[in-house]
Amino acid sequence: MAESLIRFVLGGAVVSIFALTADILRPKSFAGLFGAAPSVALVSLSLAIVKHGQADLSVEAVSMIAGAAALLVFSVVTCHLIKRWGLSALPATLLACPVWLLVAFSLHAMVE
Repeated sequence: MAESLIRFVLGGAVVSIFALTADILRPKSFAGLFGAAPSVALVSLSLAIVKHGQADLSVEAVSMIAGAAALLVFSVVTCHLIKRWGLSALPATLLACPVWLLVAFSLHAMVE
């Protein structure tokens, strides 16, 4: 319970700092880049190193990198389905989900 509260408070604080940074930077498209995911990742990694040491930190960091790669593939496939095939967002997303799962689980198997 205490760890969840720490994650909540620290995550909220870091999200707020990133949001302020994104508001200051130009162009405004950086706001999405500095959204919740990087700040929550930093808090998670900080808590992992404090609680479990560097071994756990490296596992979490590699998992985050693999997840980011799977998300990148998912995004490219979704954009391709929308632009090339003229699908709307919902069908393109639903069709790209199995690709994301395949990439995510494949990378997970390679990492472990």
